[in-house]
Amino acid sequence: MKGVLNLLRRAGPGDGGEDHSDSTLFSTAFAEFGADPSALVPWEARANEIGARRMPPGRGLELLQALWAKDRFMGRLAPAAVQMLEKYFDFASVPAEREIIRQDEYGNFMFVLLAGSVAVDRVQPWGEHMRLAEARPGDILGEMSLLDSGQRFSACASLTDCEIAVLSAEAMDDMMNEQSQLAAALVALLARKLSTRLRVVGARLSERK
Repeated sequence: MKGVLNLLRRAGPGDGGEDHSDSTLFSTAFAEFGADPSALVPWEARANEIGARRMPPGRGLELLQALWAKDRFMGRLAPAAVQMLEKYFDFASVPAEREIIRQDEYGNFMFVLLAGSVAVDRVQPWGEHMRLAEARPGDILGEMSLLDSGQRFSACASLTDCEIAVLSAEAMDDMMNEQSQLAAALVALLARKLSTRLRVVGARLSERK
């Protein structure tokens, strides 16, 4: 993670520095780590599969700003910075009972739950089905695979009609090239938020042994 942050901190066109428009740090990481390209599931394919629809202009950003302003991690982003993120997120509505993320797949996107409820489930190696959490508006899901290019740890399925903000690996690369300081801040906050959640999940799994 430290190496990722160092790369992100290099000045890009959006910061008045050197042009790094050929950077593909996130979008090529899966292939570089040996993932089968045919196993990679981009958001566009998943959106079509689950019947996701684009949200009305402006609504998604309004929800994102309101939710992150109250989050102890993401609230550290200034309102103007969150406004800039609109360019990089896809805002979509998802019907109930649709699997947005599947366990063990390679997916190059994460999403923020803006409205509705999402189940986070895992099938353990010995076959036990576990409900790890029920995500609430403001929660971020799928960021672990986006950051480390690994397989999905759990599945995320909509329990109700949901509205989500999706950030893809390609969009992260665009942000890194165009707004490198914003990208660095976002990755750092995602990493801290993810670490906290993994500690909670790890404690729950240990209690069940």
